[in-house]
Amino acid sequence: MQSVNGLIATEAELKQWLSVEPSLLPSNSEILLQAGKEEMLKLCSELEMVVSCYEAKRDKLKETKELEQKWLEEKKKVLVAVTNHFERLKMEKEKFSGHSILLDTKEKIQKMKAYHEKLMETLGDVLEVHVPLLQNETSSSKKKKNIEQEISEDLISLGDILEVLMNKALETPHDPYVTIDHTFWPPYVEMLLRHGIAVRHQENNFKIRLENFF
Repeated sequence: MQSVNGLIATEAELKQWLSVEPSLLPSNSEILLQAGKEEMLKLCSELEMVVSCYEAKRDKLKETKELEQKWLEEKKKVLVAVTNHFERLKMEKEKFSGHSILLDTKEKIQKMKAYHEKLMETLGDVLEVHVPLLQNETSSSKKKKNIEQEISEDLISLGDILEVLMNKALETPHDPYVTIDHTFWPPYVEMLLRHGIAVRHQENNFKIRLENFF
């Protein structure tokens, strides 16, 4: 409705201008010259204002461009610094990760060694109570004499035999068998085999290994 009213008003104004007869310019050259000068001065003034506005806009754009370029250069420097810092941190992380793994492995090895030593001490205490040394196994002088005839001074204790078997299993798990020599007292070997602590080699009866308990 508002657009229709505007159209009607425009048409009425157009009809009014069409009904007005244009006035003739004066024929006096002085008046025409003066009017031309005024029109030119007015036009020049308007053009100067336009030029001034565009120059101000140009200067503003130039200043903005310089600020943007400066900001861009600073961002590039920051990006380079951040990239270098990231690479340095990455290298330090990899180095620290490898060093940390090495320290952790060493710590675990030390704990295993300490646990092994404690285990061997406990085993030695148990064997000392329940499996005395060979010369203390009987109080009868006659039996003691017979045993001493059968055993050698080179015989090792049951605890030493177990330690040899355990060390062999840990050091060479692919070949855990130990050869039975003159230092192994046969009753000790038979006791280990009978109680399932050790097993013989399938093809060589003079070799035994520690039983797998897992």
